[in-house]
Amino acid sequence: MKICIVVSDYYKNISKNLLKGAINELKIKGYKNINIKFVSGAFEIPNIISKNIKKFNAFIALGCIIKGKTDHYYFISKAVTYGIMDISIKSKKPIGFGILTCNNLDQAKIRSSISKKNKGKEVASAIISILRNK
Repeated sequence: MKICIVVSDYYKNISKNLLKGAINELKIKGYKNINIKFVSGAFEIPNIISKNIKKFNAFIALGCIIKGKTDHYYFISKAVTYGIMDISIKSKKPIGFGILTCNNLDQAKIRSSISKKNKGKEVASAIISILRNK
């Protein structure tokens, strides 16, 4: 199985922890063929997945969008969510959604913490369960 992790590193420390959680979970469960692609922001994630859809069995999207003082947060969150869902449905390939949508940086730190409930790990676990049920 070939798995591609697409990571937005706009919030580098958050993304680093999400990626670490996902990779650790995949490797513990025996998945070693992992490719990592970095993009600058979450908005670019669906494009990279779409371009690589035939090369991999599954994808994991990781990143963080933090609410600011304008509506930008809502537009980006919605576009990325629908973009990833649309690609997954059309391609019939699993894409784990590990893009945090948080009100502030403190929430993101908690959700990406290696010692707590790391969402990267949770998404990797979900992808593994889908791949094993094929």
